[in-house]
Amino acid sequence: MANLSYMKAIVLFLGILVPAFRITDAQSVGVCYGGNGNNLPSKQATVDLFKANRIQKMRLYNPDQPALQALRGTNIEVILGVPNPDLQSLQDPAAAKTWVQNNIQSYTPGVNFRYIAVGNEVDPSNGGTSQFVNYVLPAMRNVHDAIVAAGLQNQIKVSTATHSGLTTGFPPSKGSFHDNARGFIDPIIQFLAQNNLPLLANIYPYFYLGTPQVNLDYALFRSPNVVVSDPDSNLQYWHLFDALLDTIYSGVEKSGGPNVDIIVSESGWPSAGDREASVENAQTYYQNLITHAKRNGTPKRPDKLVQVYLFAMFDENQKEGLETEKHFGLFDPTSQQSKYQLSF
Repeated sequence: MANLSYMKAIVLFLGILVPAFRITDAQSVGVCYGGNGNNLPSKQATVDLFKANRIQKMRLYNPDQPALQALRGTNIEVILGVPNPDLQSLQDPAAAKTWVQNNIQSYTPGVNFRYIAVGNEVDPSNGGTSQFVNYVLPAMRNVHDAIVAAGLQNQIKVSTATHSGLTTGFPPSKGSFHDNARGFIDPIIQFLAQNNLPLLANIYPYFYLGTPQVNLDYALFRSPNVVVSDPDSNLQYWHLFDALLDTIYSGVEKSGGPNVDIIVSESGWPSAGDREASVENAQTYYQNLITHAKRNGTPKRPDKLVQVYLFAMFDENQKEGLETEKHFGLFDPTSQQSKYQLSF
């Protein structure tokens, strides 16, 4: 998840079981499973909670062996992450091959891997992740080559997870990646395009509250009127989520990937910790996002349902950053009860 203070500085727009919780009814929706807490259920209990609530897609941020063991035979689709600190080691093709053997092939068949996220939110302008900039694309190439060598390229797609803060431009048709990021991201987009691979992107309308033309209704999918009319594309936007996603699509096009699909690898709303962070607003956001993803594409990609992973399965009490970072969970980690009555 992008740092809140960084995201606020970006002005893109002037502009165990709760029966009601059923993610399978929206096949394009998954849930992220983070582990930054000291009160989280066991890996097996967590996978059982996914199964009990019929959540069929999971984003796992690292190759956690107990979690992978628990996922065997579940048919839950998995995005498996390569953590940023591990990117440097994968500059060696042999190391990437070993990584794939140990973390993918050892669980295949058995675990339904769908994507590998090689790095998360690496950003030349972010002091915390800029050190990894030169490692992302070589690691992606080496992991992709190892997947191809294993004969798994039709099942597993290699990508990296970026975030909406890497783009700029208003309205969405003018979206592009920041100039200082182009040298980093353009070769990645071109690699994805050449190999028919998607881009993963983390999108949080919450972090744009207070920027011009962004009010609460626009961010929560409940604006009664068009908020942004894009004169260059003749497209209209009722929802900030769509505008952010289409801004990234425009950036991807300008960077050499007109046919690259985007999967929203994180999106969520905090239930506590700062302004407009409440259970009521979080429930509204998650429910409206689920409904939107089930039924719609974006104005720029109207015929393609949005694939989105809700962040996150649990509140994480050891999450670093501002207080809101600890309150994105759909489930209480102690009781394993849903915080929201989400239905489809």
